[in-house]
Amino acid sequence: MSTIIAEPIRDAATRFRPAVPPPLRQPMGLRDFLRHGRKNLITTLMEAHFDLPIVAAEGMVGRITMVSDPALIRHVLVDNAAAYRKDDLQRRILAPGLGNGLLSAEGDEWRLQRRTLAPVFSPRTVQGFSEAMNAAGARLARRLRRRAGARVDVFLEMTRVTLDVLERTIFTTGLPSDPDALGRAITRFLEAAGQIDPLDMFGVPDFVPRIGRFRARPAGRYLEEVVDALIARRRPLMEAGTAPRDLLTLLLAAQDPETGVGLSEHAVKANINTFIAAGHETTAVSLTWALYCLSQDPAALARLEAEVDAAGAGDVSVERLPFARAVVEEAMRLFPPVPFLSRQALQTDRLGRIKVPRGSVVIVAPWVVHRHRLLWDEPEAFVPERFLPENRDRIPRFAYLPFGAGPRICIGLSFSVQEATILLAHIVRAVRFRLPDDHPPVLPLQRVTLRPAQGLRMEAEARG
Repeated sequence: MSTIIAEPIRDAATRFRPAVPPPLRQPMGLRDFLRHGRKNLITTLMEAHFDLPIVAAEGMVGRITMVSDPALIRHVLVDNAAAYRKDDLQRRILAPGLGNGLLSAEGDEWRLQRRTLAPVFSPRTVQGFSEAMNAAGARLARRLRRRAGARVDVFLEMTRVTLDVLERTIFTTGLPSDPDALGRAITRFLEAAGQIDPLDMFGVPDFVPRIGRFRARPAGRYLEEVVDALIARRRPLMEAGTAPRDLLTLLLAAQDPETGVGLSEHAVKANINTFIAAGHETTAVSLTWALYCLSQDPAALARLEAEVDAAGAGDVSVERLPFARAVVEEAMRLFPPVPFLSRQALQTDRLGRIKVPRGSVVIVAPWVVHRHRLLWDEPEAFVPERFLPENRDRIPRFAYLPFGAGPRICIGLSFSVQEATILLAHIVRAVRFRLPDDHPPVLPLQRVTLRPAQGLRMEAEARG
């Protein structure tokens, strides 16, 4: 892989560099790897992963190949995607709680689900959601202004507002639950289910109990009750012909154009779970990291405030907020919502000089790719300017993967970026956040998504 770096970053020495677990110089033994991997998988990575285009290693769990070369990533996720599927470990982590929805389904079932959901996330439909996103942002801004002078649990507030957006856009008759209770349940579920169990790594059958699944069970049951209530409330509206045409209605009414068969009840519930849990969580954590980085970079914050102020009062448009969008994208580069993507080879393949045996695992890690020293200038620095329109095209397509790539790219990509940009503008218009001097270190913790390990409680100061 040749070095692919855009223009050198100006004032590189003064740019904010968020603290992260340092890469290892020597590989861990199996016991340490399992222990650290369960606590926080990003602490198991080595310097070589950030320096080399491809790293292959044999271990107790078989061959693992980590790929960071954009051309080879394209090969795995696009050109030869049919030769790979989501690996068993990823499915064991996600499927027990979220079910066999878009995140876990394979083959014809996945294709049917993708076709069914595509209309909800078409560019025209997503653009039409901007009014609802602005309304949720304005409501959040009012709430934050009332909290001025106090410490605010930033991740909790981002959870609240992204659930509000879901209610206003794709679950338009509302979620049958207190938003805070639902947000806490989702956080508890991902916290417990996201820990990698050694039994899953070694392929122990699912009937053997896992500690994480046991801890996630109460939150999982609560989510199941919420989904059952959603469906029960919607079916009579569909029978009466008065149901809104949102994601839930489309899921319940979906039919395969070839067979006329609808989605199973299990598939419907799995996708509702996915969009309530994973869908809102990724945007919430991205906004949390963006606000943290801005609190440590006065120049970037001042530029963003000037852009937002120039956009005027009332609703905001993404097209008028290029720097706000760049802040969101840079936050997702440094803290990708899903830091690891993994695939299992269905047949023997080659990645450059490296043989990929059938059944082995290939990892494409946005956490690594986004910080790779051959791909980015000053990869550890917070530099939103990378993603301004005049610079964005210099970034190779497969060097930036916050939503994955290829056929299985996140269906909610445009929804999430538009949502985060609009919400960020409303937040910045209302308050300035400051990290208290006595706040514990802000470090990323991998629990399916990346979140601040000790939370993020910042002081809110009203603007204007």
